[in-house]
Order: sequence, then C-alpha cells, then structure tokens
Amino acid sequence: MKVGIIGLGIMGYRIAKNLAKDDILNYVYDRTPAKSMEFKKEFENVEYFNDPTELAKSSDVVITILSDDNAVTSIIKPLIPIASNKIIIDMSTISPITSYELAKEINSKGYFYDAPIIGTSIAVENKSIVILVGGPYEKFETVKEILTHTSNNIVYMGGNGFGLKGKLVNNLLIGVYMAALSEAFNFGLDLGLTKEQIGDILSKLSSARSPTSEIKIPKIINGDYSTQFSVKNIRKDLDIIINISQHYNSLVPLASLTENLYKITESLGYSSLDFSSIFEMYRKLTLK
Repeated sequence: MKVGIIGLGIMGYRIAKNLAKDDILNYVYDRTPAKSMEFKKEFENVEYFNDPTELAKSSDVVITILSDDNAVTSIIKPLIPIASNKIIIDMSTISPITSYELAKEINSKGYFYDAPIIGTSIAVENKSIVILVGGPYEKFETVKEILTHTSNNIVYMGGNGFGLKGKLVNNLLIGVYMAALSEAFNFGLDLGLTKEQIGDILSKLSSARSPTSEIKIPKIINGDYSTQFSVKNIRKDLDIIINISQHYNSLVPLASLTENLYKITESLGYSSLDFSSIFEMYRKLTLK
C-alpha cells in the first residue's frame, strides 16, 4: 500500500516524519517545493512530487493536512476523477459542511475521511495527539492502522463530518480558555502579583488547571510565542464555529466575543505566532 501526504506545515511535516520513521510513507507534496526537498534530504526513501494530483495517482492512501476550506477544496476537487478505490484522509480543520460535500463526491468512487487532530505540534512528535475520524466505517480499520503510526488515540466519531464536529467542540473550548487564561494572568499582574505566583495558581493550584494551562502558562511567563498553534488558525476555527452555529441555530456568544479578541491580536502583529500571544494583546491594551 502506497501512502502519500499533501501538506508539510507545522503539523503535516511532523506527521509525515512519524510515518517515514516507521517506513510506511512513500510520497510527499507541499506547495512550497523547498519543504518537500528538505523532507527528501531527511528521508531519502521518500519521493516528492511537484503536483499533488500526480502524487495521488501513485498513492493508495492520500493524507491531506492543509490550512483552510479553500486549500482543501483546491486539492481534493482535482482528485475526484482518479479517486476510484483510493482512501483520502483529510486531517485539516475545516467546515464540516465543506468536508461533507467533498465526501459525497469522493465516496461515489473511493473513501473519504475527515480526521482532525486534537493536540499541539509537540504532541504530534510524542504521538500523543487525539485523532477524531468521520467517514465510512468500511475502511476505518485501514485508516486507523495508518494513523496509529502518529497517534495512540484514534476515535471513530461516525459518518462524514463528525470528526470535524468533535474537533470544533474542542477548539471552541480551548479558544475561549486561552483567552480566559490570558485575561486572568493580566489581571493578576495588575493586582501586583508576580508572574511566578500567577503561573503557579493557573497551572498548578487552580481547580481549572489543565494540560493547556500547563503548556501555555510557561510560554506567557517566558514570552515564548514560538508556534504550536497559531493565532490565525484559532481565529479561523472560531469563524467556522460561528458560521456552523448559525446553520444549527446554536448559541455561541463566547466564541463570537473571543474571535474578536483574536482578531485584535492579529492586528497587533501576532497572527503567525502561538495563540498564547493573545496575552500580549491584554498587556498592550491595558489602560494605565
């Protein structure tokens, strides 16, 4: 079985590395050729393509991990005519509606799965990410067997789109939670507490502590906003959540408010940095 990956961004590159280390990855493609060439230097047995459709023609299983709805649609649509008996696993976070529409076309010939990720780039390296899978159960075990090389927790959520629905539930929470952590941290500083005192409360002592606070509070303390999950991506996901909420008549006022806070953070120049940099928005806009 030949496996190819399309998309060598922060998450895609690390997932590709996990598969290549286990000798199950055959091909890669990225719209930035230098990334593909860099990967080829690291893993000589993996070939790279300059055309994603050509990669798909040579692959039995195609994994995509891309930035947004437009990127996924532009890659998947040309694959429809050649999708016969192929398994396509999209690990991007996009609208479940977009994904479902693509799935209807692919599933008439092959098998399409949404398989978004819960976890950071560090979790990918540790193979501790959670992958939520939506799609035909018929080939789920094959999908799971492949994804086991990059995750120890793969959950079947139901039909097409249900993996993404689960992911959006998670990202609504972490988007709001990160903003709340930053607001609480900023509030503590304004009250005269030290960074270390606030850090201990939020990441060690609080009843609301979590894996997210344990990872992100040290980044705030150290001013280290190297990207694990970017501001522009959480803002994009919150935008999807708000649009989907209208489709399902669901009330999401905190998501709407928090999306605007991330938009302000982007306007201050933090778009590509880790979403914990929303803390800097609070510091810059705090009235003194």
